[in-house]
Amino acid sequence: MSQAIYEFPLNEKVRTYLRLEQLFMQLEQAKQATEDWQYINFLDCLFTLLDLLERIDLRNDVLKDIELHEKNLVIWSQHPNIDNDALQAALQKILRLREALKGNKKIGSELKEDKFLSSIRQRFSIPGGTCSFDLPNLYYWLKQPLNFKQQTVCTWLQELVPVQQAMEMTLSFLRERGRFTSITAEKGFHQGIAEDKNELIRVLSDTDGGYYPMLSGNKYRYAIRFTLFTPTVEGSTGVESTVQFKLASC
Repeated sequence: MSQAIYEFPLNEKVRTYLRLEQLFMQLEQAKQATEDWQYINFLDCLFTLLDLLERIDLRNDVLKDIELHEKNLVIWSQHPNIDNDALQAALQKILRLREALKGNKKIGSELKEDKFLSSIRQRFSIPGGTCSFDLPNLYYWLKQPLNFKQQTVCTWLQELVPVQQAMEMTLSFLRERGRFTSITAEKGFHQGIAEDKNELIRVLSDTDGGYYPMLSGNKYRYAIRFTLFTPTVEGSTGVESTVQFKLASC
């Protein structure tokens, strides 16, 4: 039986973190890229990430989360059964990330000022605007040796490493806060009440049943409704049968 975990954020900060996490995963693939189209996809993803970073104050949010993790680790260190070596390693990583983030005044500022990236960025917003006649300088760059392109990509991504690692740590701590419990959804519907600290709802559901979950709500209460991937002959998309799934409130 095939299953998937669907994640639904309950606030804007976590929603942004999840979007950036997905973008970072896509960017990582470019380190092994060999084809021109892979590098074009990388650049398109990079510009999407920079656009997102320019619209939010991510640095301060991440710093607050890092400082909270530090306080929690100090509290956990008092527990008699704690793995002290693992805790100290996590604490040292947090301290390094905090210093790196404090030294980085504006995330992505160096990438924004890069002359080559600046010269091609606007064209990526135009559908099909990355042809050789649109961007001959991009076409020239794509024809450079593979090791040069891979090294350039690694250099570009290096500036984003501190915030990427800080977000990965924050999301890891967040996901570990919730434990999956079995839920029965009558007629494919379940309603729940979020606790004060809940920021993320995770749904573990089968993928071979012909349906997927959708969540609506806010940080106080939420509703999960399972929806048919293929509508019925009558055009209905609602699941009328009982659905068994697992839910974690994080």
